[in-house]
Amino acid sequence: MDAGGIATGRRRVKAALFLFCCGLGGSLPHGLGVWSPLPALALALALGGYGFKAVFLGPSRESFDAAKPGEAEPGAPDLPAVDLPAVDLVVAARDEEAVIGRLVQRLSQLDYPQELLRFWVVDDGSEDGTAAVLAAQQGVYPQLQVVRRPRDAGGGKSGALNTVLPQLAGRWLMVLDADADLQSDVLRRLVPFAEAGGWSAVQLRKAVVNAGHNLVTRCQAMEMALDAVIQEGRLQAGGVVELRGNGQLLRREVVLACDGFNEATVTDDLDLSFRLLLEGQPVGLLWNPPVQEEAVTTLAALWRQRQRWAEGGLQRFFDYWPRLWSGALPLEKRLDLAVFFLLQYGLPVMASADLLASLLSRTAPAFWPLSVLAFGLSGGAILKGCRRPSEGPALPAMDLANLALGIVYLGHWFVVIPYTTLRMALLPKTLVWAKTLHGGASGEPALADPTP
Repeated sequence: MDAGGIATGRRRVKAALFLFCCGLGGSLPHGLGVWSPLPALALALALGGYGFKAVFLGPSRESFDAAKPGEAEPGAPDLPAVDLPAVDLVVAARDEEAVIGRLVQRLSQLDYPQELLRFWVVDDGSEDGTAAVLAAQQGVYPQLQVVRRPRDAGGGKSGALNTVLPQLAGRWLMVLDADADLQSDVLRRLVPFAEAGGWSAVQLRKAVVNAGHNLVTRCQAMEMALDAVIQEGRLQAGGVVELRGNGQLLRREVVLACDGFNEATVTDDLDLSFRLLLEGQPVGLLWNPPVQEEAVTTLAALWRQRQRWAEGGLQRFFDYWPRLWSGALPLEKRLDLAVFFLLQYGLPVMASADLLASLLSRTAPAFWPLSVLAFGLSGGAILKGCRRPSEGPALPAMDLANLALGIVYLGHWFVVIPYTTLRMALLPKTLVWAKTLHGGASGEPALADPTP
């Protein structure tokens, strides 16, 4: 068995152990005949204090807005002048005929010295017209570099990024999805922010461009705002910021020191976040300017996408948890990880076991205080994020109907997480690139079928 096979085998055992512990914790109050919501209420109060601080007592909005060229950083002293470094913009593309040409054109319009900018597109075995579009674009944009690899090369998006990584020469690399859109001044704001802040990586807030398409896309727009608010609060409290794939600026030498991107994971961004954390490399976050992207438009596409996100999120904890909890990290970061692991992953599985046990024993659910906490914090983050002045696409208006819709929508994680955990524990895993197809202006984005 190769290294990737060993890793996935170990994850299966760890997933089974995690499932067993959460199932036992969720059903034990009913099985012992000593049902009481008091333990869950006590845990909710303990976790809620940290969560409340992260969501409601976080920094002012200016703390995570990058100054526009020629302006001082809002709410802060003038940043020192930075000699603009070279930047490589990197895209891993598979079957992106509908949007890849538009992306290259948008990148060419960025307000940044062209001699310091190169575009790299890794054509990962596309079977549509992606290669032809890129060939035509190379004749127009000399800074565009195209690298092609076979469709069965393996490693998914991580493998595609690793293919081009040794060829990069810029101080920074920025990873983008094929449907990304950036404001023209983003690099002139983002790069000085990263340099002056001493960050090894900076993640842009993700903004949904098609929020008005239907209820599914509107909910995802609210969810992206929620995510950025919570990440800001975690960072302010000394916690952990996670990369989100699209719109992540990375210091090239730091990525190389981490041995590149992990090809044995389904979410390269979440995995790299933990490896940077363990190496003591700080990760920052920007609310403004954002990176714009398409949201999936159907429930089926959302289900498939969220399974991948859930699996990647659990994989990184299974892979790195011993080192995360070994004392190598500061106490505040370990506390942050523990709180959000319990709320994001432990709670949905325990709540499912609690519900099943309550039905079998005909007793009331015992974990409702934790569920109320999770939905309350999430609703507060949606409200705070969507009311905040934001560049890029307009966020959904925060009336009672939209707030209620957003909170109900987040309940899908209480299905996705338990289902994904069960699947990881019972079924062997073959790593595939289950990517999101982007429709651009001519179609709707949908999640592609995984390829063997």
